[in-house]
Amino acid sequence: MKTHPKISEEKVGSIQSLRGLMVEVQIIGDRPEEKELLRVEDHPEVFLEVSFFKADTVVCINLTNSQVLQCGQNIFRTHEKVSVPVGPNTLGRVFSALGEPLDEKPGITDKRRPISEASGTKSYRGTQKLEMLETGLKVIDFLTPFVKGRKIGIVGGAGVGKTVLTMEMINNVTRNAKSLSIYCGVGERIREGNELYETLKETGVLKNTVMFFGQMDSTPAIRSMVGPAAATAAEYFRDEEGRDILFFVDNIYRHIQALTELSTNLGLIPSEGGYSPKIYAELRRLEDRLSSTDKGTITSVQAVYIPADDLSDPAVQAISQQLDSVLVLSRSVAESGIRPAVDLLKTTSSLLTPQIVGERHYKLAGRVQAIMQKYDSLKNIIAIVGENELSPADRADYQNAQKLVQFFSQDFTVAEHLSGKPGQYFTLEETLKGIEAILDGKPVKEEKAAAPTSEPKAEVAADKKT
Repeated sequence: MKTHPKISEEKVGSIQSLRGLMVEVQIIGDRPEEKELLRVEDHPEVFLEVSFFKADTVVCINLTNSQVLQCGQNIFRTHEKVSVPVGPNTLGRVFSALGEPLDEKPGITDKRRPISEASGTKSYRGTQKLEMLETGLKVIDFLTPFVKGRKIGIVGGAGVGKTVLTMEMINNVTRNAKSLSIYCGVGERIREGNELYETLKETGVLKNTVMFFGQMDSTPAIRSMVGPAAATAAEYFRDEEGRDILFFVDNIYRHIQALTELSTNLGLIPSEGGYSPKIYAELRRLEDRLSSTDKGTITSVQAVYIPADDLSDPAVQAISQQLDSVLVLSRSVAESGIRPAVDLLKTTSSLLTPQIVGERHYKLAGRVQAIMQKYDSLKNIIAIVGENELSPADRADYQNAQKLVQFFSQDFTVAEHLSGKPGQYFTLEETLKGIEAILDGKPVKEEKAAAPTSEPKAEVAADKKT
């Protein structure tokens, strides 16, 4: 934490006990503030963050190196809290949760904000017309419309495509929307972070993006701070510059996981599902910061890991309650080769209304959901008696449902180097026409638009039979 201001020599006390990341300090001077940073005698590189108080002791979390700590060491106040750089100078940069540069470029010290303090502005849901942001992904634009100022979750177990889908949305939406982007990587693989950085750099998106990372090898204290750090940067652009922000989180469940590890270290009693009650309050506090005001908007895309593919997990349910749309990825769909592997029946959106998407889109969505429900029930019958035993109407619905499943599959631009296939981009109108053709039993012509480049190009139509 070399970028923090010079610390004082005001003594708090001395270390009384150590347990994992938890450090108890016996107070002999003035009580420090909650979330204040404390430093260790003779170790300026080590910082403790005040968590809570017990009688005449302060319980702290070790943010850096625990190997040098021992009982009896003197602890001093800094009168500072964890802060991160904000403002235009951060664009195109990559930072840790502590605000330190991870891109081998100089640190930024002139304009910083504490990550533990929200901007104080109140969120609102105005009466103005809601603006849809096109993603170029058929299944998202159709089932979970991406609306400015709202939140969408990409929910799924390990290995079903959450990260690559998030990367594709960053690739498509940021270039079309002309908005600033904040990327928050919580507990993800270092390799994935590096791949995303290089992809954004190659496509010209990085210059309008700020990235924060707390990789999976970081301490839970650091991983739990990545979300608030990124939210602080987003709040500045929203409130001070009146900008519209696209906020991407991969993975919000890792935030919960980090808080759980911290709670265990601090000796807090868990409740439902092994999660501490405090965790849900921390989650709501973070989600409240990712809101829109009369100055600007924050539109959020959040990848959500499902432990053991269990959608009923208390943490997953708590996250889902904060979202406007939930896109559920299925392992069985992924195994069938469909990308993105979306479960069409479990995916839900409160934004799929006639007022937002229009009557045509809304009615088509209702027809698709009805035919997919029928398809789900017919699969069990076909497994027993075969497709030939179905009535002509049921057989037609079953075949149309299969066409819909294949129709929603498409190649990703960010995965071109893996698949060898060029990325596909579909406008909403192209998607609606294709679905109408399938439901009406007509040949489908997908007028595929060119995948966006660093500079949006005119749409290129190409007929393709499915």
